[in-house]
Amino acid sequence: MNKPSFYLIICGLLLAGYGCSGTHKGQKCMTSIRAGFSERIPEREQGAPAGSVFMEQTRTLSYAERQLAAVREFIQGNIPSRLRELEPLSFISEEGDILILLVTRDYLAVGTEGDFVRMPLSLPSANTIAKEYNMYLPTPEIVNAIYEQAKVRLEPQPMEPGPEMRSGDYYLRHNRLIEGQMSGSPEGLIAGHKKDVVISLRMSGQPDRVPIYGWHRKAGDPIQPLSLVHGATYEDYSHGLRLVSPVACLNGEPVPLGNLFDDPVWGSFLSNEPGLDPQELSWQE
Repeated sequence: MNKPSFYLIICGLLLAGYGCSGTHKGQKCMTSIRAGFSERIPEREQGAPAGSVFMEQTRTLSYAERQLAAVREFIQGNIPSRLRELEPLSFISEEGDILILLVTRDYLAVGTEGDFVRMPLSLPSANTIAKEYNMYLPTPEIVNAIYEQAKVRLEPQPMEPGPEMRSGDYYLRHNRLIEGQMSGSPEGLIAGHKKDVVISLRMSGQPDRVPIYGWHRKAGDPIQPLSLVHGATYEDYSHGLRLVSPVACLNGEPVPLGNLFDDPVWGSFLSNEPGLDPQELSWQE
């Protein structure tokens, strides 16, 4: 068993029984990060379209126009309340030090708690939202950790490939397939139901491509290995955007997450690509 997986399991046991993030300092650090994220997103406006209404409003738009409309809704705070909450993703080192990342519970969606649609987003759209929310995109390693620690693991629901993969109808149908696996509004991390838009050093050599990864069938077994086959403006029903806070908690103290990617202890937990700058790649600066 490799080191990251081993320590993810140990930290999961601590979370379940002994409070891996349960120290007073740790709770205070997480509360501060969560509050900063929530304050960054405007309150949802009365009269903002619900998910099904948004999809109907954008039904005849081009792909590019629909992306612009979705970005506008996200920037205006038209998201379910559950997405304003960040969930802990915990790691423990050989020395017993504890690192906690804060990530969105689910993939970004337009609409209300009772009527929302998880919205596939192109790389430019993902970059815009990440910067506006002051968040990062995940790496494949972080996506793996999210799946390993998810409270709710859903089965991937592939649909018939073809031109309709990018249609609003497919987005709605896939959203219903996902919701059909859940009962109510589960607490904690939800994973397994989308491919993630991720960041990778490979973007430097292929800036016109979108990196995608995930859709796990089980831990360590994603349907989609890291791929940059699609152009940057591509998205389809299987894609989702999950965000990661740029501030983490290390032994209860806030630390810039970007500083840890080349750290000799924590770097391998976060990425297998030394030298990766999460802010530069997430915001395309």
